[in-house]
Amino acid sequence: MPYLRYAPEIERPEPDEEAVIEGIIQGMIGQLGTVEAREGHAVRASHAKSTACVVGTMEVPDDLPAELAQGLFARGKTHAVAIRFAQGPGETLGDRVSTHRGMAIKVFGAEGERLPGHDAPVQDFVLSTGTTFPSGTARGFLRDGAAISGSAALPEGAKSAVSSLARNLNRALGAVGASSPTAEFFGHPYDHPLRNAYFSQAPLRWGDHVAKIGAFPASAPQDALRDWRLNPHQDEDGFRTATVAYFRAHDAVFELRAQLWANADTQPIEDASVEWPEADSQYRTVATITLPRQDAHSDARARFFDEALTFRPSHSLAAHRPLGSVMRARLRVYPALSEVRHRATGVAEAHPTRIEEIPA
Repeated sequence: MPYLRYAPEIERPEPDEEAVIEGIIQGMIGQLGTVEAREGHAVRASHAKSTACVVGTMEVPDDLPAELAQGLFARGKTHAVAIRFAQGPGETLGDRVSTHRGMAIKVFGAEGERLPGHDAPVQDFVLSTGTTFPSGTARGFLRDGAAISGSAALPEGAKSAVSSLARNLNRALGAVGASSPTAEFFGHPYDHPLRNAYFSQAPLRWGDHVAKIGAFPASAPQDALRDWRLNPHQDEDGFRTATVAYFRAHDAVFELRAQLWANADTQPIEDASVEWPEADSQYRTVATITLPRQDAHSDARARFFDEALTFRPSHSLAAHRPLGSVMRARLRVYPALSEVRHRATGVAEAHPTRIEEIPA
């Protein structure tokens, strides 16, 4: 089956989408306020607790086939990258609450036409565990976000219980070859963050084409972590402890892969809750990310990554414009929430254009 071509018409916003997105923003601002009042400090509305703040390189080969050699990946080049690994909740909970996880990638030296309002040679890819986004659309995002925001005031023990129930359901479904994106979202296994694959979940433009992307662990030391499990009763920051210890001893490698759009019937643009069947198109490697041994959570770097640095889908080349209902919401939600958080903390947003601006 030939790969389908990008055209603006493949996106079909709902008539009231702008109002829905505004509802998401206001609901998440309320969540930010609730968490700030409890913690005494404003944190990110999602992925608040970092596990590693690292730098490295992304190598694009010079022999990609034409359909993959698009945008940032059009020619062979080695880019510097800054990457933040984090737990999912928009509050700094103990690791008994193990939900979905994030891997935010900032690629430097991204030349080409950029989205409006983005004037730096930088490309951000914001990835999470799970191949799909359970809410599916902006309207679903509004519905589910309201439930999450409403739970922000609950005690941590209640959130731990919910996470445990979801994790057990996830395990039971896995035993019979089934899965639940919602169970994965709220009850991620106690496995090692560097053994996870991370996904865009929703599509983005891929030059002449469209793709979803994923970052897959690709080194022997990471493979050796397959049986590692956190004991959350020993260390409330155990995921961070384990990840920092790994980076003291080993490099980490991820293959960045693209799954090109090939079937408009089975691979929808507007519903991010639908997994694109690999029978229609497989994930294919477009670059290799290497993160060398380093101090993955030094005070200076963690403070910079957690407080100042921003990762946004809107930090993008036009060739990789985020697509679909959830992505259009993210284009507006991320900067709006960042503005509120930075105003509350008094820390200016950092928009580095060179890797040298990242603290050592």
